[in-house]
Amino acid sequence: MVTTDRDETQAAPAATSLRGPLQRFRIAAFATGIGLIGLCVVMIVRYGFDNPDPSAIYSPIHGVIYMIYLVVAVDLALKARWSVKGTVGVLLAGCVPLLSFYVERKVTQRVTEGRKL
Repeated sequence: MVTTDRDETQAAPAATSLRGPLQRFRIAAFATGIGLIGLCVVMIVRYGFDNPDPSAIYSPIHGVIYMIYLVVAVDLALKARWSVKGTVGVLLAGCVPLLSFYVERKVTQRVTEGRKL
């Protein structure tokens, strides 16, 4: 694809205006990924060792972390003008352990390049 100076100047302001929302998304995606790993450990303790106490404490904390991820992801999606399909995919990525790390890298790459999801 041939790019012109005009194309580059239009993409650059979009990338700089998304710097804050993208940084918040990256932090939230990382926290969600760590939170999902923690939730898996807690579920193993609960069902494998018949100890529901850690689950009773950690599960609500994980829920709050995921809700923050949802809000931050939707904020970035609206500002970056993602498609509904792409937005739903990013939101669901926060439900699968380790997937939020991969999606965070792909989202960061696309937003930095000025491409839509």
